[in-house]
Amino acid sequence: MGVSPEEFRKALACFATGVTVITVARGADRVHGMTANAFCSVCLEPPLVLVCVDHESNTRPLLLSARRFGVNVLRDDQQDVARYFAEAEKSEEGATRLGIRYRFTERGTPLLEKALAQLDCALVATHEAGDHTLFIAEVEAVVAQPAAPLLFYGGRFRRLTVESS
Repeated sequence: MGVSPEEFRKALACFATGVTVITVARGADRVHGMTANAFCSVCLEPPLVLVCVDHESNTRPLLLSARRFGVNVLRDDQQDVARYFAEAEKSEEGATRLGIRYRFTERGTPLLEKALAQLDCALVATHEAGDHTLFIAEVEAVVAQPAAPLLFYGGRFRRLTVESS
């Protein structure tokens, strides 16, 4: 007797995660992005992170080709940005309406300008796991801002609240 996909999804909904957007260059001055909460740190020395990407995702071949990507940790007021990058088809009008802008690092990695934290990553390994590819990357540069993160819990976006003592 195994675990059904529904049971597994229900159990995982009990785990609160941060929300990120993975960004990758797609030709000259073009950017592709996807919302991902299957992201985590791997180790500090060297600084490694991992992101899981579905085999059917438009992002997977771009990551394999570019071998560089950005991880953009979203602020708690960026729910619409997370929804935009979760869509399979993205429009320039939608990006403009949401004020989505990028900056490119000296290594050519696109990063979201208003993200809570930005990680400039170089791919070091991939591993196939079920219907996903695990992308492991070394973090070559970071920028972090003081603000509250966007969270995902119980199938919904959430905000972090600080309890008074």
